[in-house]
Amino acid sequence: MATQPLVEWETGLCDCFEEVSTCCYGFWCFPCLACTVSGRFGENYCLPLCDICGPAILSACGIPLFAPPAGLSMRVAMRNRYGIKGSICKDIAVACFCGYCSWCQMHRELKHRKKTPTVVNVQNTTVFATQPAPVMMMQPQGFVTQPGFVTQPGFVTQPGAFVTSR
Repeated sequence: MATQPLVEWETGLCDCFEEVSTCCYGFWCFPCLACTVSGRFGENYCLPLCDICGPAILSACGIPLFAPPAGLSMRVAMRNRYGIKGSICKDIAVACFCGYCSWCQMHRELKHRKKTPTVVNVQNTTVFATQPAPVMMMQPQGFVTQPGFVTQPGFVTQPGAFVTSR
């Protein structure tokens, strides 16, 4: 199976003017932006809260944490899913020193991926048309039939089923 060539991010890390609404959204409510990106990517909406609460809790326990775990893992997962060029070292640097811009870039990437048309291949299938079983209704009173036409009394209980009485 041939692998697809790696591509670049749709927008640069600091391309806030490519889509001002993303950066404005993140400026006014950064946790909301991060949680939106996480949810749109298919992860738990509350995942980015680990970046907010995690370092405080870990440092209280004496464990220094420098890289935000949710921001870093989302960036790596997005690169892997969409075949975007990069390395784990660059992802660590971006997550540590440009976390806000990283989340904005991931938000722009997801918006672009959503706009990309999906190509669906349809295969022709042979469909055999079948006709329902013939149903004979009870002849109403006073109805005159043509010569040579024989009818049987009966009634329909459901489509395709015929019950006769003798």
